[in-house]
Amino acid sequence: MEFVVWGGAALSAIGLCGIIYSIVAVTRAKRANLPDEELRARISKVLPINLAALFVSMIGLMAVIVGVMLG
Repeated sequence: MEFVVWGGAALSAIGLCGIIYSIVAVTRAKRANLPDEELRARISKVLPINLAALFVSMIGLMAVIVGVMLG
């Protein structure tokens, strides 16, 4: 079950990279002093990336827990 743990850790790392990307993208958009509508448009483009990253990270953590419990 070691491969499940390492695979889950890799998924969690990929999800973490996506979360960091979304944080950086939103911070750059806020610092750009954009009009309200354009700021909302940029943030709405980043939202699906953020949700997908959270999902991938959650699946990875669940795989790690399952691997530890079965191993």
